[in-house]
Amino acid sequence: MLQVKLIVTGDDFGYCPRRNQGIVDCFLAGAVSNVSLLVNGSAAADAAGLARRYNIPIGLHANLSEGSPVCEVLKTNSSLLNQDGFFHGKMGFRTALSKGLLKMSEVKQELKAQVELFRELTGHLPPHMDGHQHVHVLPEVRHVFAQVLEEYGIEYTRVPVEPGLHKCDWIAPSLMDFYRGVEEDSLNTVDVFTRHGIRWPNIYIGLSTMGKNMSVSNIWSAIDTAIGDFTSKVPSPAHPNPQSRTVTIELMVHPGYPSVPPIGGCGEGPDDFSQSWERLHELQTLIKPELQSHYKTRNIQLCSFKDI
Repeated sequence: MLQVKLIVTGDDFGYCPRRNQGIVDCFLAGAVSNVSLLVNGSAAADAAGLARRYNIPIGLHANLSEGSPVCEVLKTNSSLLNQDGFFHGKMGFRTALSKGLLKMSEVKQELKAQVELFRELTGHLPPHMDGHQHVHVLPEVRHVFAQVLEEYGIEYTRVPVEPGLHKCDWIAPSLMDFYRGVEEDSLNTVDVFTRHGIRWPNIYIGLSTMGKNMSVSNIWSAIDTAIGDFTSKVPSPAHPNPQSRTVTIELMVHPGYPSVPPIGGCGEGPDDFSQSWERLHELQTLIKPELQSHYKTRNIQLCSFKDI
């Protein structure tokens, strides 16, 4: 039987105390096996302490789009900031990038500052590093991101290309357009990351199962579709062993107890995403016993990046 190693990553760890607690509750319930830390989150130090206390595998969720930079020299007069002195936002960052307004030297400065702050908070380098709102796969940024990972010896990242995504008719058209853009950027990033010796799990899931679209059956379906898609293809250069009977999957999730303003965020207070009932819906879905039993039945082992 094919062995499946599943990394269930709770993103946005450090965003606020309520998000932190929800992610920890998921970890203690065996529903999340890995977390990704926002070092510019208002509760980042608290999150790092919780990871130490409960021995939670933790990596870096690099943030260039929400809140404030952590690099002191970039907190004023930086191309990464809007007129209010904060990052440009999910779509604003992409617009500024497309207009050639962002200095890649400043992107690199900020990414390195976030790695250093992660090390200060946790006592170690991140075993994996991905991008908040998928900024790490964007044109130009992908090259700088890869350089930083190689310089620090960070081996793993995330490449958000989800098998079967286009057939998910429950995803709103506007959101699907954004996802298609993320997919195109990700496919154009594969060669860059490979050249820098960076690795990632065989399969990524998490766009079709986000928020209100998360259900036990949707997670099962996404995993089954992805495994079927993977086993029908020749292994990619990043994972060249055709004899392997192990497949690795990362499931990206955003569980938590919804943020309550003004507490939370990355410098601007909590956004609608973090305040949404959908964070609690994800938490409640992930801890359902039938999901856990499905993992056991299908020989799916929950793990972290260090286990692959």
